[in-house]
Amino acid sequence: MASTLSGDNGVSAILLDAGGVLLFPEPDRVLPPLRAAGFSPDLATLERAHYQAMAIQDAAALPPTQDTWWREYLLTYIASCGVPEEQCEALAVQVDHGVRGYSWAHVGIGAIDGLRAVAALGLPMGVVSNSDGTVESDLRRLGICYAPEAPDDPRVPPATPEITGVPVGVVIDSAVVGVAKPDPAIFYIALNALHVPPGGTVLHVGDSLRYDVAGALAAGLQPVHLDPYGFCPEPAGHPHIRSLADLPLLVTG
Repeated sequence: MASTLSGDNGVSAILLDAGGVLLFPEPDRVLPPLRAAGFSPDLATLERAHYQAMAIQDAAALPPTQDTWWREYLLTYIASCGVPEEQCEALAVQVDHGVRGYSWAHVGIGAIDGLRAVAALGLPMGVVSNSDGTVESDLRRLGICYAPEAPDDPRVPPATPEITGVPVGVVIDSAVVGVAKPDPAIFYIALNALHVPPGGTVLHVGDSLRYDVAGALAAGLQPVHLDPYGFCPEPAGHPHIRSLADLPLLVTG
């Protein structure tokens, strides 16, 4: 499904979303209420449900508010697991109680291998996430990626040999920097940390048309939509990939 990049393929940097690209809702906290109600989706079905829920929000006439985003996401996520509409509301409440505080703590299928393939390109790379202040620690704890700590920064402990995952130049969390996608300012913060000027040679890979694609375009970057199932409601005008492992071919092709 990968389509070609527009213009020159001389990519200068790669930014990645976290949720839906590297991280997903924790199955061990999502599944108990679903199983109690007679539904047992596998991991692939849960990931597909995430992309379906994001596409439904992308297609909505108005964006969800900060107060309604999570509820609307859960309702469509649960429905995409095969739950009848009349049961979704009650199950959404139960799932919310189970995942609260642990909502994005599962490594996506193939995410680490895909990230390693992207890192092998040797380009400056960072993570830009709309999150709650925990994404950097979660990515590090789960062994996905980490931003090397500045040796003279008194706010952070020294690196330990136990740290695993792919090193990236920066991890930006919207709750920490005070600005969220699709506001272009969040991308500029990341690129400033990477010492890369904004422009169409910078790729931003994300799973949301509303936040990632629109935000990257507003910042003057090249969006790449991670859209494994072809759910994007407005597919024209930007490239798509089915998995993170497909990105290197898009860059070098």
